[in-house]
Amino acid sequence: MADRRLPTPLDVERILVRYGESRDVEALNDLYNHYVETTPITFDLEPTTLEQRRDWLDEFKQTGPHRLLVAEQDGAILGFAGTHRYRDRAAYDSTVEVTIYCHPDATGRGIGTLLYTRLFEAIAGEDLHMAIAGVTLPNAASVAIHRRFGFQDAGVTHAVGRKFGRYWDVGWFEKPLS
Repeated sequence: MADRRLPTPLDVERILVRYGESRDVEALNDLYNHYVETTPITFDLEPTTLEQRRDWLDEFKQTGPHRLLVAEQDGAILGFAGTHRYRDRAAYDSTVEVTIYCHPDATGRGIGTLLYTRLFEAIAGEDLHMAIAGVTLPNAASVAIHRRFGFQDAGVTHAVGRKFGRYWDVGWFEKPLS
């Protein structure tokens, strides 16, 4: 991860949660690529490029069901959370998949809770029926935050991703939105 030092100390009162913007692309890419390179949390095997991250960022809007929020303090991106298309068939349009990543130095400090709180507030008026989350297992912190936000276990797909020389399970969670 590029040397992007976080403010010390993190101050929840000073954290700005806002929509992701093009100016965030490098920090978002660095944050995500940290997890690509060091964890099985994402099943990407190669770091994403800035061009790929820009294309990804373009999928999100400030209205509609697909949003991306970032948490920022003193110009440093602490994390992001978003809703994106679940599947490409029109019947799935009222379902979104959620994603959340926190800077590794900001985990366990309430950033994820703040991001998910604001994200679910932002999409509350949308024509959405269900949110889905896929979590590489084991990942106690991710399972805990999803359960805290009302996600229920929907099942496990076993050994579906191969990374770092082994197979990983994915736990699926669902949360009714309407």
